[in-house]
Amino acid sequence: MKTKNNLSWKVCGEAGFGIKSAGMMFGKIFMRAGYEIFDYTEYPSLIRGGHNTFQLIVDTRPVNSVTKSIDILVALNQNTISENLDEVAPGGVLIFDKEKVKVSPAKLQNRKIKGLGLPLTTMAKEAGNPLMRNVVAIGASMDLVGQNLTIANRVVTQNFKRKGKKIVDQNIKALKLGYDFAKENFQGEAICHLPTIEKKDNILITANESLALGTLAAGLNFYVAYPMTPSSSILHYLASIAEKAGIVVKHAEDEIAVLNMALGAAHVGARAMVATSGGGFALMVETLGLAGMTETPIVMVDVQRGGPATGLPTWTEQGDLQFILKAAPGEVQRIVLAPGDAVEAYELGTQAHNLAETYQLPVIILSDKFIAEGNTTMPLPSVAKVKIKRGKLLTQAQLNKIKEYRRYKVTEDGISPRALPGMKKGLYIANSDEHDPYGFSEESSENRIAQADKRARKLESFAKNLPEPLVYGNPKAKNTVVIWGSSKGVVLDAYAHLEAKYKKKIKILQLQYIWPFPAKFVSKVLEASKNTLLIETNQAGQLGQLIAQETGIMIKNKLLKYDGRPFFREEITKALKKF
Repeated sequence: MKTKNNLSWKVCGEAGFGIKSAGMMFGKIFMRAGYEIFDYTEYPSLIRGGHNTFQLIVDTRPVNSVTKSIDILVALNQNTISENLDEVAPGGVLIFDKEKVKVSPAKLQNRKIKGLGLPLTTMAKEAGNPLMRNVVAIGASMDLVGQNLTIANRVVTQNFKRKGKKIVDQNIKALKLGYDFAKENFQGEAICHLPTIEKKDNILITANESLALGTLAAGLNFYVAYPMTPSSSILHYLASIAEKAGIVVKHAEDEIAVLNMALGAAHVGARAMVATSGGGFALMVETLGLAGMTETPIVMVDVQRGGPATGLPTWTEQGDLQFILKAAPGEVQRIVLAPGDAVEAYELGTQAHNLAETYQLPVIILSDKFIAEGNTTMPLPSVAKVKIKRGKLLTQAQLNKIKEYRRYKVTEDGISPRALPGMKKGLYIANSDEHDPYGFSEESSENRIAQADKRARKLESFAKNLPEPLVYGNPKAKNTVVIWGSSKGVVLDAYAHLEAKYKKKIKILQLQYIWPFPAKFVSKVLEASKNTLLIETNQAGQLGQLIAQETGIMIKNKLLKYDGRPFFREEITKALKKF
């Protein structure tokens, strides 16, 4: 039995086979044992059927990506053999339902793969329910990696407790049947033995859920959305805790209504947020312009998927960047943030509302399906550290001291004093037309210039306090990798596995604050680089286009992927080795 610091496990089958629930249980088992987890799901945009997969990495150190290579593959249908068997690494194991799945022993032998065929259907029926094939397979998997069932039994009990003791007992029996079968029938020792490590106070969470928690910590009052994959789980999560959290969560009739409702709530003082994907964001564009013109703070989340149009509804891409930067007619000031993992989703979620109210403009958070739906381990965040800043929002006492209130007063920093509807002496018009400081329509050239320049100065003010991009690896290295968003996890994971050999050769530049653009910092880093590699999941290299626009530096060396799948660690490792 060999000691190994990580494990790649994958289960595949049709929708309805319990693919996701099996993966989530397997991940929770190892998280409770102290390991770090990251998972990744693939599923077609179908209600039933299709080929569904759930893959996860178990590691002794933080992980935010998956590998193409699989140690254990669980096949619950025949499609898994044709579509996923080639992913199993030499020395790996195929667990399959021998009553439903046919596999050639010669093919396994040629690929140096070990096979474990279980009568999953029969064993699940013996446990009490034919749907428990997935739990039987988890039990077998636990034996193959040299683990006992102590923690697994606790996780299964917690998972099914709400369904009653009978269901719990059936699942525990299914788990043991699979475990015992593997122990008695697998030819050879366990394929690996994960080292015993100290248990951690971690949670298993997606970036969608983490972002929701961050905005709650920052004082979110009102959330409204129309379900659109892969943003929908934000709505589901916030709706499930709305009463306990004391917030209003609304499922509106379409995305046009969504942002209009949120803008109304923000106008009267609520901290409001919406989330959607690219197609839904397109329907919000007119109201985005209204938010810019009326200087109403709002937080918008775009969880990207492949486009254009409905595109790839259940797959990942970073294809909306250029659209988000310029969406809405005219020149609308906005701040654009891009978290790279669940931890950053929480942190930027806490900051987004503060930024929106401080600068009185829309703040847009760009995420994507890969991290939005990928569960990962992270420490329980501290709400106590979150400070709420409401900028120039006036109290009644402050408003009473103002002789003549002007909502759109021209100021040096571009930010005007803000009163809320209903406050005495705070009357103004929130006007979508160009307006004077009181909000009355005004089309003179002098007023237009004054108000447009005032709004533009907001970003100039923020630029003075703009956090610098993050730099990993060797800051003095002459080879630079440029990343944003979900590319962070796979690049850092690949680099960590190469660190001993390549730590002096590579630095990694990650942009979290995309707009306003940190041109001076990026220029300094790239001008000092001999070789630069841009990594993005889109076809055009959209961050590269932005860098060229803002710095004049053209990054010619690009690693781009746009087939709906994320980068796997092997792809990044191959690219980094060329440095």
